[in-house]
Amino acid sequence: MRIVFAGTPDFAVPALAALAGAGHEVAAVLTQPDRPAGRGLAAAASPVKQAAARLGIPVRQPPTLKTVEAQAELRALAPEALVVAAYGLILPQAVLDIPRLGAINIHASLLPRWRGAAPIHRALLAGDAETGISIMRMDAGLDTGPVLLSERLAILAGDTAGTLHDRLAALGARRIVAALDALARNALVPAPQPAEGVTYAAKLGKEEARTDWSRPAAALERQIRAFDPFPGATARLRDAELKLWRASVTTGAGTPGAVIAVEPGGVVVACGEGALRLEELQRAGGRRMPAAEFLRGFPIAVGERFAGG
Repeated sequence: MRIVFAGTPDFAVPALAALAGAGHEVAAVLTQPDRPAGRGLAAAASPVKQAAARLGIPVRQPPTLKTVEAQAELRALAPEALVVAAYGLILPQAVLDIPRLGAINIHASLLPRWRGAAPIHRALLAGDAETGISIMRMDAGLDTGPVLLSERLAILAGDTAGTLHDRLAALGARRIVAALDALARNALVPAPQPAEGVTYAAKLGKEEARTDWSRPAAALERQIRAFDPFPGATARLRDAELKLWRASVTTGAGTPGAVIAVEPGGVVVACGEGALRLEELQRAGGRRMPAAEFLRGFPIAVGERFAGG
């Protein structure tokens, strides 16, 4: 099948590679313009642009698809389908109407749950037991189009946003290949999304990374996993800004934010409900360390209190 692929971050790379490997004709890749990155803020190519270069696929980087010129360029490519994975630009109806089979989106949730920008993080924060991939035909709404194919994926107890992202990206790559093969045979029936169970995965705000010790320990443990690897859950002790990378729920009680035990396996902090054992931490400018190693350079005593309790 002749397709145009639209994607930008790492999540989209496995799908692009799988489609090319399955023999589909990828006429071009659309990805967002290069952005400043790194300490020098030099313009950096997106992960999808880099992958397209390795695969020898032409790349287009329009700043918008709302112009007549951008739409004419896409129309000239004559795609049968436009495959979209975390592209990051709005697709107007005129673009959705160009491919014969429509625009097919790879979304990292079981729609209609977690429509929107941050479905992986929101599923972890909410304590969902499972998530999945939905292959949907796009319409003018926000992830509201009919679902062509979906597959569930259990959220494991130790999953972080990073590990869940990678497993969902791999699943999305397999499912999009299966979906296009079935579409070519006219073997998929689009299923409208139910009106019940709709939730929205709003983009993460910086303030959400701050640890609020008045919350239950179980919620904070999920927060730490949801913000790993980026941007990292944050906490302040004395004058130091710390990042929390791994923790476990444990027993204990006290004033929220108070250190109630310092053990070889971690620092135990009282929460609004239960307690949290901090097992991997990081100082600003430092590296992630197991608690025992961290404490050798940054001693913490019982009775100290983290801010935000």
